[in-house]
Amino acid sequence: MFDIGFTELLLVGLVALVVLGPERLPGAVRTAGLWIGRIKRSFNSIKAEVEREIGADEIRRQLHNERILELEREMKAMKQDILDTTSLKPGSEPGKPAETPQPAAQDKNPQP
Repeated sequence: MFDIGFTELLLVGLVALVVLGPERLPGAVRTAGLWIGRIKRSFNSIKAEVEREIGADEIRRQLHNERILELEREMKAMKQDILDTTSLKPGSEPGKPAETPQPAAQDKNPQP
């Protein structure tokens, strides 16, 4: 993450030893470790919460899409029921029953 090598860590340790002294250095390192642990846990909890929210948003979006599809299916079924009930075919005039094909008239005088 920060790309800190061994030499940089050694330099920071030597500066801390000179500034804090050998008596307070172990306590300071322990305190720094606790703070770093708390910060990592905080970042991890925030990350997990964001991932849960993103997952919840996707689930909500999928449910919404499924509801829309179900409504479209219901509307198509209702339209078909209405057309079947009123015997209307698409393109025919309302109020008039749909024309049904008439059987072809047979000749009364068949040709031999």
